[in-house]
Amino acid sequence: MRECDHRWRMEDVSFGFVAFERCFHCNGLRTFFSREQTPFVGEEYREGQCFWSRVENAQSFRFSLCCVRCGERVEFDELMGLLHCTECDPKCRVEVLRQQLEAEGHWILVGFGFIDKDRVIPIPPAKLDILTDYFNQRRHPSRPKLRLLSFELIGSVSRCRGDFLHDIGMLALQPPSDRRSPFDSSSIGNSHRETTHDDPQPR
Repeated sequence: MRECDHRWRMEDVSFGFVAFERCFHCNGLRTFFSREQTPFVGEEYREGQCFWSRVENAQSFRFSLCCVRCGERVEFDELMGLLHCTECDPKCRVEVLRQQLEAEGHWILVGFGFIDKDRVIPIPPAKLDILTDYFNQRRHPSRPKLRLLSFELIGSVSRCRGDFLHDIGMLALQPPSDRRSPFDSSSIGNSHRETTHDDPQPR
């Protein structure tokens, strides 16, 4: 039997926030998705030897993709967001691939997982491929094809200066113009930018 030529549709959309917390004991960073109306920035609590403080929120959402032809459903609970490469490190494998793929007519973004004390939760490559298909199915044939790369190709996450696309930005696939890297401790708490929940326009 021939495998389904999937046609993906976004479903089970749940709006909320990605919350960033930093421990001022070990300088660890972690993130999680919250459905609170607006998670309180500055909230502090102790967990073992760690003293966690919520330092930033970013409006975002969770979703699943469902094939309208065969009904297959894929959840993306690991996905924190998409990262736009800013070419900050010429030796980074993402930057090397970006140059190569753009020369071949592709545009790249990086799929980034949630962070647990500086360990980024991996996203299965098959899920990145499915999300790539979803975006490319919505893009006009005259536009460059999108390629999603894994964050695991980034040489040093702590020094990465990529721009996160949150909420409508993640769907519209347009890099923000005024947001610094959330991994930079000097920018955390000063870089939140509100977005809207408008329906995305097909690309």
